[in-house]
Amino acid sequence: MVVRPIVIVFVSMGTPHHLSPMIARASRMATANRTDATTEAIKEYILTHGLKPGDPLPGEAKLCEALGVSRSSVREALRRLEALDIVQIRQGAGSFVGTMSMSPLVEALAFKALLSSQGDRQTLKEVVEVRRTLDLGLGTKVCRTLRGTSQPGLEALVDAMIERAEGGATFAEADMAFHDGILALAGNEVVRQLVSSMWRVHQQVVPKLGIENPEGLLLTARAHGDMLRAACQGDVAAYEKAVIEHYRPLAKALQADLH
Repeated sequence: MVVRPIVIVFVSMGTPHHLSPMIARASRMATANRTDATTEAIKEYILTHGLKPGDPLPGEAKLCEALGVSRSSVREALRRLEALDIVQIRQGAGSFVGTMSMSPLVEALAFKALLSSQGDRQTLKEVVEVRRTLDLGLGTKVCRTLRGTSQPGLEALVDAMIERAEGGATFAEADMAFHDGILALAGNEVVRQLVSSMWRVHQQVVPKLGIENPEGLLLTARAHGDMLRAACQGDVAAYEKAVIEHYRPLAKALQADLH
C-alpha cells in the first residue's frame, strides 16, 4: 500500500476588517511605549554620566548599543527631548545636553492664552496670580538681602519706568530688568526662571488685548519704587503691600474684562 503524504494548505484570508484599527492602535501604543522608555533611558544616561548643559551625547549608534534599543527609538526620543530643551540637536555636529530652559512652558502657556477670546484673559489672569504669589513668597528674603543697601541700578530703572508712564508709554524692558535684578539679588535661580517665563507669556499676550491704560501704567511704575524703598528699609509688610499695588491695575483690568 502506498502512503501518500497529506499536504495542508493554509490560505491567508487577510486581517478581518474590524480588527485592523485595533492592530494599528496596538502598534502605535507599542511604539509610544518604546519611545517613552528610550526617552527616560537617555535622561538617566545624562544623570548617571554627570553630563552638563553643552556636553556632547554619544552618537546614535553608541546610544543604541548602550541602551539596547533601536535607532528609530533613539531618534524619536531625541526629538522629544529636543522639544523639551533637554537635548539640543546640531545638524552635522551631533546631540548635546540642552540648556533646559523654560521655553517650552512659555510657548505652551502663551499659545493657550491666545487660543480663544475668553481663554486668553483667564490664562493671563492666572499667570499674573502666579507672578504675584512668587513675589510675595520671596518678600522676606528680598527685604533681608537688600536691607540697608543702596541700589542705584534698580533706582534708575524705576525712574525710567515712571518717565515713560508719565508720557503714556509702556516700559516692558525696564520692568523685566527690575524684577530680574531683584530676584538675582535674592539668589533663587528657580524662581528667577519661573518669573522670567511668566513675564514672557505676559508680554506676548497683554499687547494683543489692549487692556493697559495710562493711569494703570503710572500706578504700576510708582509701585516699583515703593517695592524698592521697602526692600532697602527691610520693611516686609510695606514690600508686600507694594507688590499687591504693583499688580492691582492689571488684575483689575483683567477681572473687569472677564465679566
